Amino acid sequence: MVYIHDRADWPAFQWSADRLAARLAQVRHKQGRLLGRMDSLGFALKAEASLQTLTEDVVKSSEIEGEILDRNQVQSSIARRLGIDIGALTPVERNVEGVVDMTLDATQKFDQPITAERLFGWHAALFPTGRSGMLKIVVGGWRTEQSGAMQVVSGPVGHEHVHFEAPAANRLKNEMSAFLDWFNADRDSDPVIKAAAAHLWFVTVHPFEDCNGRIARVITDLVLARSEQSTQRFYSMSSQIRKERNAYYDILERTQRGTLDITNWLQWFLDCLDRAFDGAETIIGNVLHKARFWERHRARCLNDRQRLMLNRLLDGFEGKLTSSKWARIVKVSQATAARDIEDLIEKGILQKDAAGGRSTSYSLVP
Repeated sequence: MVYIHDRADWPAFQWSADRLAARLAQVRHKQGRLLGRMDSLGFALKAEASLQTLTEDVVKSSEIEGEILDRNQVQSSIARRLGIDIGALTPVERNVEGVVDMTLDATQKFDQPITAERLFGWHAALFPTGRSGMLKIVVGGWRTEQSGAMQVVSGPVGHEHVHFEAPAANRLKNEMSAFLDWFNADRDSDPVIKAAAAHLWFVTVHPFEDCNGRIARVITDLVLARSEQSTQRFYSMSSQIRKERNAYYDILERTQRGTLDITNWLQWFLDCLDRAFDGAETIIGNVLHKARFWERHRARCLNDRQRLMLNRLLDGFEGKLTSSKWARIVKVSQATAARDIEDLIEKGILQKDAAGGRSTSYSLVP
């Protein structure tokens, strides 16, 4: 099988600007309208929207790699670094801190060049123990010939589908030098087109033993942040790719087995980005709902535990809220949790759910 990186003209990507012109203009217009709408929300709500977006981005990007992160840990880590007050912070594990470190380095320092050392730092942050699961891997360096052929696969263990095979390890130094030279020198391409091309190029080379896709998505976010000249994020490309995972791998495979004309890949990327902008409407809705809730209850006398748990519910509590979960999360006795909950019921903030199991559950009053 001949892949695009095997072709004599690699990596001279080509595309039809005429075919993409109308779609690119539509996407850029929608991007501008979204940013304008976010600006109208004011500083506090913009910060809340960015926090929700970054949290979603980290969680969903990790899901694509098969890693499930605790959303509350991710949110606490991001909030602490950005100086956003969300009340009591959840203790954060090292692997979560690493993913957040990488994401914020990319999005908060989008104007800085990408170097090999910066990529090595991102990769090392993802593997604080030097292992991917039980397997010891090369961390903070390009993969070596000892790791064998790098096949890009998807699907469950035992039923993997091979999409393509990346360049051999002995090509990586030159391949990554070419990529970084282009990335840091190119000032002519539209940033959105550059984000799409950079994602494809990095994924094709697959320079690390693990987490190449996650780093490719961070590079995408960095370029998109450049296109907006903003450190705040209001939509998640990773979340949208997670939703369209099968379509993503399908277009990636077809592109790898085609020519250096990547027009179809760019078209898919623009369409996916457009749908990611639509996803921002959900985040805006959540932020406004949360703001209205606290405005409605601003005069209520609530303790820190109650504020923490109400924010958890407003941010999308997973499963049903019970007194035992309340006690475990805020680290109090069952009796204290019951008093906190009963107080909120009396104030008309919480309600008992209809009976549906051994434990009574509670939800916000609409």
